[in-house]
Order: sequence, then C-alpha cells, then structure tokens
Amino acid sequence: MNRELIMIIEQLGREKGIDKEVLFEALETALLSASRKSLGPGDNVRIHIDRKTGDFRIYQRKQVVEEVTDPETQIALADAKALNPEAELGVELELLQDRPLQDLGRIAAQTAKQVILQKVRDAEREGIYSEFVGKEGQILRGVVHRIEKRNVILEVGKAEAILPEREQIPGERYNPGDRVRAYVLEVRRTAKGPQISLSRTHPGYLARLFETEIPEIQEGIVIVKATAREGGERAKVAVASTKRDVDPIGACVGLRGTRIQVISRELRGEKIDIIEWSNDPASFVARALSPAKVSSVTIAEEPDPEGGEAPGETQMAALVVVPDNQLSLAIGKKGQNARLAAKLTGMRIDIKSESEVEAERAEAEHAEAARAALSTLPGVTPEAFQALVETGLVSPRAVVAAGRERLAALPAVGAAADTILAAAEAWVAEREPKDTHEDEGAVAEPEHPPATA
Repeated sequence: MNRELIMIIEQLGREKGIDKEVLFEALETALLSASRKSLGPGDNVRIHIDRKTGDFRIYQRKQVVEEVTDPETQIALADAKALNPEAELGVELELLQDRPLQDLGRIAAQTAKQVILQKVRDAEREGIYSEFVGKEGQILRGVVHRIEKRNVILEVGKAEAILPEREQIPGERYNPGDRVRAYVLEVRRTAKGPQISLSRTHPGYLARLFETEIPEIQEGIVIVKATAREGGERAKVAVASTKRDVDPIGACVGLRGTRIQVISRELRGEKIDIIEWSNDPASFVARALSPAKVSSVTIAEEPDPEGGEAPGETQMAALVVVPDNQLSLAIGKKGQNARLAAKLTGMRIDIKSESEVEAERAEAEHAEAARAALSTLPGVTPEAFQALVETGLVSPRAVVAAGRERLAALPAVGAAADTILAAAEAWVAEREPKDTHEDEGAVAEPEHPPATA
C-alpha cells in the first residue's frame, strides 16, 4: 500500500510537472486535517511520510516543564531527560507518537481529497507563473482558443494568455485555431492563477521581430537602439552597427527588401522606416524625420511639463527648420511622422518652415527697432523707459495708442507725458506708410502653423 502511494505521487508529479516534495507535503497536510478528531485540535502535531518507504509517523511537540499541567503540550523534565539527556526547562521537544492513524471516515477522506487537490492546483499555478514570468519582453506563439468581448484568448502550452483589443493591430481578425505570435507584456499573479497579457502593438514586439528575422542582430553585429510604432500603420526603428564595414540599414532591409518585408507582413503591412542611430542629438533628430529633408536642428533643454512634483525636471527639445516644400512631409499625415520621431528620440520636436523662421526673425528685428526708438524719444529717461516697458508700452505706436492719461498716470513719466506723446506721434506719422508696407510684406501670418510633437 505504501509503495503504491509513492508510485502514485511520482506519477502525479510527472504528469502535472510538480515537485514530488510539494505533493508529499500536501498529503501530510491533508491527513493532519482529516485526522483532527483522533489526534486532537492542537497545533503541536504533525504527520510525516517517509519519502522512501511511505510509512506514516506522528510527531508531537511538547514543552519541558517542572510540573505538567497539560499532558498534550507539556512533558516533565525527568521524562524529557530520559528521552534526550540535553533537554532543559523551557525548550520544546518533538516526540514520536506510537499511536497509529485511525481509519478515516467518509467526510474526513473527502476533506483530505479537497486539501490535496487545492495544493496540486496551487502548485500548478505557481509552476505556470514561474515558467512565464521569465518570458516577459519575449515573443510567444499561441493558438486562438476563444474570443471574449473582442479580447482574444490564446492557448500557450499549459496556460492561457489574453490579447486585449487595445493591444491588437487595427483591422486584424482572429478565428479559433489561428496560430498567432505576440509579445509578452506582463505576467501577474491573480486569485484565479497567473494572468499573461500579450501585445501586438508594443514597440518591443517590433524589436523582437528584428532580432528573430535578422541574423546580424542575433549575432550582435547590428543593434536595435530605439523603436516607435503606431500599430498597423507606421513605425520607425533606429539601428547601429558595431563594425565599421557593416551597413546597419542594409542588413535590416535585406536583398531587395526581403527581410523587412517579412516583418512588415507579420505586422499587417505596417510601413517601417529604418534609420541609422547617431550619438549627436541634432543628427539623430534630422534622421528621425526622414524622408523629409532638414535644413537645421537646434537642441535645447526646457522644463518638462510632465516632470511631476520633482523640481528642476527638464527634457530635451529640438527646433527643426525645413524647406517650405518639405514641411508637410516632415509633419506627416495627421502629424504621424513628427509624433514617431518624437517617440523615437525621446525629445519634444517643433517643426517650422524656413519662411516662418524668416518672418519671425523680421518681426523680432522690427520690434527691437521700435523698442530702441522708444528709448531715444525726447522726455524718455531711463526710469521712464523702464516704467513704459513694464506697463507693456514697448514702441512709439503703443505709446500713441495708450493716450496721455495713461502716460501721465505713471510716476516715472508724470509731467513728461505731453512731450513723450508728441514725440511718439511724430515718429509714427513719419514712418506710417513705410511701416505699413513692411507689415504687409515681412510680418505676414505664416501659411503653416508650427508643428509640435
């Protein structure tokens, strides 16, 4: 009987992929739970099954005391010394009991069965969790089992994984039995067992596909440095070579585009731009905006609007100037090219055309000239000039529009209001036709607003 028990446990362990020790411990717990009636409700009793012979033994812990008041939990010092010469007062001894296990009744046997089954289920779930938690960030192959509320449930070995609707490539359709590859997004413990979440739109999935399909990446000759995606539509991948004589873009594209076409088909025809990584931020931004041609890139640091509560958080920002005929290409359809470039580089990107930059420069020069003219008007002392600027009156034209009362109300201007106003009116009258002509030409509103990503 005991030999058969060991064989059953070994067979169950092989079938379920569970360690034999876990099953032995589960059986010991179940027998103890089922034998409470005969062994008593105390917590100081345990049942041990010999791993080789299958024999059952009952052990009971008792504390060594001078005078025994509870025989179930205490043992006299003299009796303890007889069993173990090193026994001392206050210590606990675990004693082998010579009483056999009584035959279990129907209810007790059912209780033992439930405990064992629960332990087996818990061990199976833990085994599945341990197997898949190490696969986060990798690609899994699964078979579509069923579809629940547009979420696809896949069978992956002994487990089930979920491909949520938001992680599916738009336009894809799945049927039971379809074989699907996906990226392991997260593995979590839940009350119902491990939950495996998959994704087909994550940028990491694209990076893993490159590693799978391109030998140079597997060998470490070419490295995927960054990826950005809008699932099913377009993606950008930045690659670099560890060897000077290897073209990273050519290695990824393959002969006549064979390698990149395989990846694109797996992603339902997603258009993939491959660019070469650069350590120079300006060059990297310019390449990230391909296929658009870039005139210049200026990199600066600015406060991060999403920096949270941490003070002083900054992010890199790039001002990109492109030829007028490249502006729409740089921005892309619905801003897609600019958005992907921003994700790829991790920077905020502002895109402007050359004509816009020129118009802003001319406007700035015009404003500076007007400000300089204001400072030279009769009656404008340094104190008065400072007061006018702080009030927002930064040009002779603004002074004329403000009127005498507003000027006189400024303490630094006071009695000089009439003089300053008259001088400003004369300056405006002298330059009005010329300024109007300049405003119509140089300070016109730009045709395209600047794009921000």
